[in-house]
Amino acid sequence: MPDEPHVVVIVDDHALFSQGLALLLESRAGDTFRVAGATTAGEEAVALVGRHRADIAIVDLALPPLGGVETIRRIRAAYPATRVLALSGTEDLDLAAAALRAGAHGYLGKSADPEVLVAPLLSIAGGVRVLRAELLDALLVAADRTADGVLDRLDDRDLELWTLLARGLETADIARPLLVSERTAKRMIASLLHRLGVSNRIEAAALAGRCGLLDDPHGPRAGALPGPGGPDLAR
Repeated sequence: MPDEPHVVVIVDDHALFSQGLALLLESRAGDTFRVAGATTAGEEAVALVGRHRADIAIVDLALPPLGGVETIRRIRAAYPATRVLALSGTEDLDLAAAALRAGAHGYLGKSADPEVLVAPLLSIAGGVRVLRAELLDALLVAADRTADGVLDRLDDRDLELWTLLARGLETADIARPLLVSERTAKRMIASLLHRLGVSNRIEAAALAGRCGLLDDPHGPRAGALPGPGGPDLAR
């Protein structure tokens, strides 16, 4: 008995694009893919995936008002087995990275010939992540630039804070060795995240790993920090 075709749903705010893509998949890979449904609203995407038990969701990242990244995050949270291909009309590296962090298994530009989507979908269905080589190179270069020289821009106190943060300590546990209040520690953490160019503690920890901050078993020494009577102690 032949394998059943992979069930695909399309989430795109341009209905004509969805229709064209569905016709393309049916004509070029009808034995492999079956487009079961489409929606122009990200808010309906999770229900659409669930209703059709979709194997693959193709999601446009320009989805007002919810946004494609949040749509992907919700799909992956509700249906972890569903694989997601993100499409974008721009080459925005931040958007590509956000889509991948949200759980997308692939990222392609909509400017490409729709026929090129057939091979990536086959790869995604087979468990392979898909990203155009030039975009992957650009993301790696951007990551290197983020890590390059960041240690030189921080003093010992910043490095101690970053190390504690990267090790997963809670704010109260970070405040104690820094000899500051929990409120001040929160402010220091927010400032550090901003200077590192990351949006949360997980990204800060990942960057710390790339910079080798956690490779040194000793790490920045607490003795390098201001002792009692330092500027933050009274706050």
